Amino acid sequence: MSQLSSTSRTGLVWGPILMLLASLALAGSNIPQSLLPTPEQYGGFGMASTGMAFWQYLIATVIALPLILRIGLRNLRTRHPLAHELRAFVSALGVHVFVYGFAAGVPIWQMVTLLSTGPLFIILGSALFLHERVSAARLVAALVAFAGAIIVSGVGTEGFSPLTLVPVGAAALWATTDVLTKYLSREESPETLTISLLVLITPNHLLILLVATAWAWLLPALAPAGLATGFPFALPTGAGLWLLLALGVLTAVAQYLLAAGYKIADATYLQPFGDLKVPLSAVLGWVLLNQVPSPWFWLGAAMIIGASVFIFVVETQRTKSLPPAGELLGA
Repeated sequence: MSQLSSTSRTGLVWGPILMLLASLALAGSNIPQSLLPTPEQYGGFGMASTGMAFWQYLIATVIALPLILRIGLRNLRTRHPLAHELRAFVSALGVHVFVYGFAAGVPIWQMVTLLSTGPLFIILGSALFLHERVSAARLVAALVAFAGAIIVSGVGTEGFSPLTLVPVGAAALWATTDVLTKYLSREESPETLTISLLVLITPNHLLILLVATAWAWLLPALAPAGLATGFPFALPTGAGLWLLLALGVLTAVAQYLLAAGYKIADATYLQPFGDLKVPLSAVLGWVLLNQVPSPWFWLGAAMIIGASVFIFVVETQRTKSLPPAGELLGA
């Protein structure tokens, strides 16, 4: 038996490697996500954040076509079509909220770190809607991570802005996606869960783009600044177009790597390695965009990563203390 019941020795080594590579891809994708929607007068390319998200996932979907065909469209058959659509919509909306934060000027180090509030929302959603029991260790880890996120956000300091709550909103939306996935996984196969999201995500991005653009055009006084600028389908030129293509490729690559990592190792084991995207994103933003993290960032990020390492150790020890599956079955 390995230290984790469902993780092989190969998974113990290659799982973290794949997760680290995925974290690098995700951290790298934050650079074009920050530059593309930034107004030209501030050194960006002035794309509408909704348009950027649409093209980003359209490119990623085209790259994922071999995976879609390999899984097979026949796996779209489901008894819960509305739940699958809601899952895809909430996932896409989380992306648009997240990239709006970049368009509004929230620095990368705040954006990525505050996404780490997601586990708290997952715990709350799983307890309230799926009636799952929450262990004390998981609750403590989630609360510590949330406290770290509060520190990073700058609440109570002069550096705090209401816009820093935007990534928290994205984290809540993506946590809702995870809760819906857990709900559907009780009856649906992994193939159906994967193919439904891959097929439905781009149409939902298009729907959100059209609604956001109509809102900005019809009710400009009530629309958040920078929600939509100009023609939403407009593509950047020159270096901006290459950045957009790189963003789509990095998004697809990250999803491939995450899927491969979770296939060979437990999510609990991989979580601390996934949290490496927080310092990696901060370093890239610092080096490439001169976005210097506040002194409070390092304390908050340490609390978030420390909470993930804590729950990893606790879950690992709990799994090691369980008898082998044969003994549980009375073999």
